[in-house]
Formats: sequence, structure tokens, C-alpha cells
Amino acid sequence: MKMKEITCIVCPNSCLLHIEEKDGKYTVSGNKCIRGEAYGINEMTNPKRTISSTVKTVFPDVPVVSVKVSSEIPKERIFDVMQEINKVVLDKRVGRGYIVIENCLGLGINIVVTSDILLNG
Repeated sequence: MKMKEITCIVCPNSCLLHIEEKDGKYTVSGNKCIRGEAYGINEMTNPKRTISSTVKTVFPDVPVVSVKVSSEIPKERIFDVMQEINKVVLDKRVGRGYIVIENCLGLGINIVVTSDILLNG
């Protein structure tokens, strides 16, 4: 039997979850809502995260622009995805929603621009 304590980040309650695994089944306690139970089980079986970052541009007036992943990625792939994001240098003025990297690392997610700042420059 394994046990782990984590703080839930799904809602503002920040519940301290107690997750126990026995014979491949998980039980969660300490959660004040049902979303906490799902979060606790997912953290034990398949943790995922979202990334927000920036990419470089060639434009002196806007040297970087904000980007994000289009959906959550496996937690263990964060650094791999960041390496790909750090390789990008935008050489054209694009706006919010522009896909910088399509299907990043075969994960089925895109890296997307989240600002129109380059269009206003």
C-alpha cells in the first residue's frame, strides 16, 4: 500500500489530499469537492501540466511573445517541450492563436501565440 499527500490545485480551496493505493485502486480523502478526488487519482496515475512561456522574435520592439500549450501535457515531458519552445524565433508578425509548433514532439498539442502584441508593433 502506497500513500501520498498533495495539495489540490483544481479550485481555490487548496485541499490537502491523502491518496492511498491498494491493489491498484486509489482512494482519496481530504477533498471538499469531487474534482479533488479526480485530481488526486490523476496525479498518481497520469500527472499532466500546462505550460505558458515566451518565444523569441527578430523584432527589436517586441523581443519576445507569449505562448502556451493547446492542452495539458504529461508532466514528465515538460522539459522536452520547453527545449522545443526555446528553439523558436519568430520572423513574422503574427497574432493570438497562431500555431508556432504544430503537434509538438508528437504529443498531439500545439504551441500557440497568446498575444496580439506583434501585430501592434
